Amino acid sequence: MSSLGLYLHIPFCQAICSYCNFNRGLLDSGLKQRYVSALETEIRRAPGGPADTIFFGGGTPSLLEAGEVARLIQACRETFDVAPGAEVTLETNPETVTADRLTAFREAGVTRISFGVQSFDADELARLGRIHSAARAKEAIVAAQGLGFASVSFDLMLWLPAQTRRTWRHTVDQALALAPDHLSLYLLELYPNAPLKEAMARAGWSQTPDDDAADMYLEALALLERAGLAQYEISNVARPGHRSRHNVKYWQAGQWFGFGCGAHGTVAGVRWKNVPGTDEYVARVSAGADVAADRQVQSPQAQLEEALFMGLRMTDGIDRAAFADRFGLDPWVRYEAELTPFLDVAPEGGKVWHRDGRFGLTREGMLVSNSVLEIFV
Repeated sequence: MSSLGLYLHIPFCQAICSYCNFNRGLLDSGLKQRYVSALETEIRRAPGGPADTIFFGGGTPSLLEAGEVARLIQACRETFDVAPGAEVTLETNPETVTADRLTAFREAGVTRISFGVQSFDADELARLGRIHSAARAKEAIVAAQGLGFASVSFDLMLWLPAQTRRTWRHTVDQALALAPDHLSLYLLELYPNAPLKEAMARAGWSQTPDDDAADMYLEALALLERAGLAQYEISNVARPGHRSRHNVKYWQAGQWFGFGCGAHGTVAGVRWKNVPGTDEYVARVSAGADVAADRQVQSPQAQLEEALFMGLRMTDGIDRAAFADRFGLDPWVRYEAELTPFLDVAPEGGKVWHRDGRFGLTREGMLVSNSVLEIFV
């Protein structure tokens, strides 16, 4: 078995952002205590195996106390053969931490901090329902950078309501001034019943036209690249040695356990999703019942297609020989006729590259990835 990733879902937030559709709810201290106990129990019931990443996602995992984080990391280490140099990530909101809390998380075993910043523009933060200021975000990032974490990362969002090229460039410039190890650039996705969607309709806010958003994305990547942050996935850039090792498992068809309410896992061709409700999750763990709401055995074809879909998100692309060893076919040979029209020798610049036994999406191809990826369906 290749080294596993361990994902721990923490569903609690101080406030609910107006765009968020993740599995989360407002913080309840009593429920949080019961949930951490249930999460520890679920981890300890796992079959174990070698692991080299632990990822606390949410929600807002930084609402946990350092002792709770340490307790859960210890449960992982006592259940799994966790590598000495394991990457341990804690997703963090700037308003939830001080230098003392960050120090305590570091001492608890966290090696990588990922801040949910989204923007350095005050109006954009307010529209998103974020409760931190740009100044508070910068303060938290600088504090983390001085405390010995192996990596400090933060997220930015593009295609926000009423966002302009000017405000986006300001956010990117502010990010560059902080010299992060890693950045994620996400497009805002509005789910049907999002409060932000209703607020946009009332206020007359609109999202940037698609072509402008594409130009903003490409400009940001060029600026980040010049500053030493190389793109390695559609939405992620990093300095050398600072890629998110945990998230790479998702993109390279790796294996991971998902613990907690709503968490997903994939091991040995079996995929499952835990029940989404926090109370139901705690009750099931307490009763010794299965917490999975759905469990499926993936067919070899489904695994192959997913490996192509996810692998092509990365700038490294697909290694044809390694893919053939794993799935029994050379994907370029199988799909050459369909991929050739997208090659980068095409007059319009091309959406796909192919060289040295690998193939992948060009940066332009990543902007329209669905039009390429649909050939694998």
